[in-house]
Amino acid sequence: MIFPWGGVFHMKRLSLIFKELLKKEGIGKVGSLCRLGWNDPFQEMAVSILDGRGAIIRLNEPVKLAWNLDGELAGSSYYAYSPSDHDDIIIGKEKIIEEISKYEHPYFIIDLMYWDEHTIKEKRKLALQLNQSYGLIRDYLWGERLVLTWLNKEAESSMHFPLSRITSFKGPTHQFLAENGIKEAILLDPWAKRDIKPEDFTSKAFIIGGIVDKTGDKKGTTPRIGEKLQENKIKVKRRKISLMGDTVGVPDRINLILEILLKMMFEDKKMEEAILEIQPYRDARWRLRKELPKHKIKLKGMAIIEKEIFHKYSRWLNIRWKDFQKVVDDLNLKAVEKEKIKKIKEKFHHIISN
Repeated sequence: MIFPWGGVFHMKRLSLIFKELLKKEGIGKVGSLCRLGWNDPFQEMAVSILDGRGAIIRLNEPVKLAWNLDGELAGSSYYAYSPSDHDDIIIGKEKIIEEISKYEHPYFIIDLMYWDEHTIKEKRKLALQLNQSYGLIRDYLWGERLVLTWLNKEAESSMHFPLSRITSFKGPTHQFLAENGIKEAILLDPWAKRDIKPEDFTSKAFIIGGIVDKTGDKKGTTPRIGEKLQENKIKVKRRKISLMGDTVGVPDRINLILEILLKMMFEDKKMEEAILEIQPYRDARWRLRKELPKHKIKLKGMAIIEKEIFHKYSRWLNIRWKDFQKVVDDLNLKAVEKEKIKKIKEKFHHIISN
């Protein structure tokens, strides 16, 4: 990732750091003594080792299936991931921790200051989104980089994943930042004036409000999270994720906000590209409802739009034809082929002229 001023920003996934560590140890291929279920076996091995489950060991007899460092199956290997304790450890938890400590990976903080403002149903939604966020962070980094702050007993009991595998913090966000020597953070805020940019990715902390159903008394609570931080001497940069200059259609679920951010940081995706990859159809339809009236044509007492406009919006909205048709119907519009509209106009003008 190259900045406008010529600098280069590198953010390495855990799997890449782990592969580099294997290479340093002279290991070009590695297998596993247990079944691996993730798409990226190196990420799964590294996360498991950091969780305290297993190590890379040297075998007396080769394991039949192994992956090379490009992630391809490439014959057998005397090195393998073992899920259990073993005497002949080549790479264990301490060695991976030593390697990742050379990098400054940020914390991704979900601020639960407003947990008690949610209904029981909303709390269930929130817990589900946090569970999905836990899985996401482990796809790119490791659990310790995900932080839950303001964590009370009810919130703890509502979680569906082991809190010991993330950073759980009972105190306020500003206290966590201060204890970790962080004086400045990025707050993901849909009401911010500026979009998040690659130059923001050098921040040591990214904060997402732990809020669902942003209506009623919870509307506008994210800026208040920022105010609380600033009151406690944390410099806050408010940034938003937007789609073609508007936040309508941008997913507001915590896990999806996190996923967009991770895709931008670790996969070098542009903002619109990252949104398109994960945008729920529902959110895409909301944005389409805002866009289609801009193209309305009134003709012979009908409100119509060109059918071909579907292709324009499907390039940056995650819509199928049935989504397009649903929005057209909801708006009491009629989708007509461009050529047919042209012929109707010509016929109409011909009648008027005569």
